[in-house]
Amino acid sequence: MATNATMRHKIGTHDEWLKERLALLKDEKELTRRSDELARRRQALPWVRIDKKYRFDTDEGPASLGDLFRGNSQLLVYHFMFGEDYQAGCPSCSSIADGFNGVVTHLAHHDVTLCAVSRAPIAKLQAYKKRMGWTFPWASSFGSDFNLDFQVGCTPEQQQAGTIEYNFRPEDTRPTLALDVQWAKDIAAGCGTDWPTYRRESPGVSAFVLKDGAVYHTYSAYARGLDGLWGMYQWLDRAPLGRNEDEPGLWWKRHDEYGDGRK
Repeated sequence: MATNATMRHKIGTHDEWLKERLALLKDEKELTRRSDELARRRQALPWVRIDKKYRFDTDEGPASLGDLFRGNSQLLVYHFMFGEDYQAGCPSCSSIADGFNGVVTHLAHHDVTLCAVSRAPIAKLQAYKKRMGWTFPWASSFGSDFNLDFQVGCTPEQQQAGTIEYNFRPEDTRPTLALDVQWAKDIAAGCGTDWPTYRRESPGVSAFVLKDGAVYHTYSAYARGLDGLWGMYQWLDRAPLGRNEDEPGLWWKRHDEYGDGRK
């Protein structure tokens, strides 16, 4: 089906295309070099020792933060939005996590463990993991301050008071709690909850290192800082129409919900 974007897009010759493509290539190379420099700066951040004792539930039983390393010296935690009152994981986090199964093995052989962490009880995570066909490690932080301390969760009291910190700055979510649009209702309903409850969780990624028996926090990122981890976005950014996000809300679903045979 033709869209407004396809109907109005300019048509050119190969020579015209090549001229613009070469100009774009120059900028792409500059972006790559800039990205390499940012990676070096991430790795140069000071390490902050974590002395607080966090407790998690895993498929193997109770675990400490150090146990999540699974014998490696580096740990990457994906803060997966699956609150204790959810009945299913966030569809956006689910889309990101669809890429974890393949990469987790490669990371493990490079001394890096990738583990998702959510506040839902372990039984809910295990059931959803089975539904999605995932095998990567996924720990429950139920009853722990871990999500609150790493800016990816809040209490109902914090939410109502507007005292949330996210992406390293204060954020008042109260204006959005009364959001009365269908896409927000659909997202929350798909997780088996309401919109305010859904908004008590946030996505993120955190990195840790284990040295001489001590765990150190090295890096965290939130919001658009997660775009690079979302494999779907990387492909769409190279497709002719890009992300094509003309309508508000989610234009993707969990991979078992499309219902048209295309997965």
